[in-house]
Amino acid sequence: MNFYRPRKLNPMTSVYDCSIFELPRIKNRAGNITPVHNNIEIPFAIKRVFYLYDIPGGESRGAHAHKECHQFLIAASGSFEVSLNDSRTKRTVQLNRPYLGLHIPPKIWASEINFSSGAICLVFASEVYNENDYIRDYEEYLNTKNDTQII
Repeated sequence: MNFYRPRKLNPMTSVYDCSIFELPRIKNRAGNITPVHNNIEIPFAIKRVFYLYDIPGGESRGAHAHKECHQFLIAASGSFEVSLNDSRTKRTVQLNRPYLGLHIPPKIWASEINFSSGAICLVFASEVYNENDYIRDYEEYLNTKNDTQII
């Protein structure tokens, strides 16, 4: 199990700063429970929770980056992949267990892809919804990343 360790976010955040966390499981023959707490299992204070569902098999969602918001994704049911891009490196992570979560820090372009039929993507976010925090245009994202990177 991973626990939150505060650290300053580097403007050159890379896909390798995206981490898989194994969440605790309380096992019971009647079914399992996975508790999550701010700043313990989830590496930030949760200010918003939402979930994606009824996504046709093979469809994709996301395709954006955040300026400030951290996200933590869990495949609550089914499976999907998360395509991560930091403008230099690409990485794909598969989520297919409800006790595994992926932390995506700000400044990472992420897309949820290849949803299985009936998949549910549970998202914990560090910020309330703010349209101004989103970068939805990939060219704008590249320009933003290039402005903050030291070459």
